[in-house]
Amino acid sequence: MEKWLKEDERLDYLLAENLRIIQSPSVFSFSLDAVLLARFVQIPKNKGHIVDLCSGNGVIPLFLSARTKAKITGVELQPRLHDMATRSIAYNQLEHQIEMQLGDVNDAPKTLGIEKYDVVTCNPPYFLAHELSEKNTSEHYAIARHEIHLTLEQAVEASSRLLKQGGKVAFVHRPGRLIDIIMAMRANRLEPKRIQFVYPKRGKEANTLLIEAMKDGKPDLKVLPPLYVYEDNNEYTPEVRALLYGDEN
Repeated sequence: MEKWLKEDERLDYLLAENLRIIQSPSVFSFSLDAVLLARFVQIPKNKGHIVDLCSGNGVIPLFLSARTKAKITGVELQPRLHDMATRSIAYNQLEHQIEMQLGDVNDAPKTLGIEKYDVVTCNPPYFLAHELSEKNTSEHYAIARHEIHLTLEQAVEASSRLLKQGGKVAFVHRPGRLIDIIMAMRANRLEPKRIQFVYPKRGKEANTLLIEAMKDGKPDLKVLPPLYVYEDNNEYTPEVRALLYGDEN
């Protein structure tokens, strides 16, 4: 086990996928948002090529590998997270399917190729750079959560340039940025096709947005049924339990 882990790292389970992932308390770990995005996006089962932007420690490529045989490329800016992702891929013996690229999302179309990909996924920084608090914020966390190196508009533009005509892109974000996302998508030949709002509990405001668009698609937006994360007793709803732990039947 020691050969796989460095410093304060640990191996966590991705239970529904029967995979393991290297994580560390000193860098930004994946959240439920990554699980939701990986299950929301529509992907080919047997062929094609997927790009995951803002990959972090590679959690979305790992999740997607359980749903498809398509090739998956992750793009991550931070060397520490890129290294963790690369080791997680090797630990799960998925090097034949997943590869990680160290670099800036803005450079991805130039380095990976323009209009070559079937699907792009992105869990981008949610918060504007000026919203960054200095309190107990590591550099890893700040870059992952705030638009320091990548704005929403830049992430949408890079996604569009990577996608083939008719390809799909899926984002997870905050509902407050919905109009910004739609405007950015339409400015970059991406037509929103599916939206789902995620709520912490019934009766609460939505706190997560899932949106999928098609490059050069025709206007026709479907709003999916709401997804609730917790029951009133603070336990996961059956839908979310299935996403996290798999079918328990």
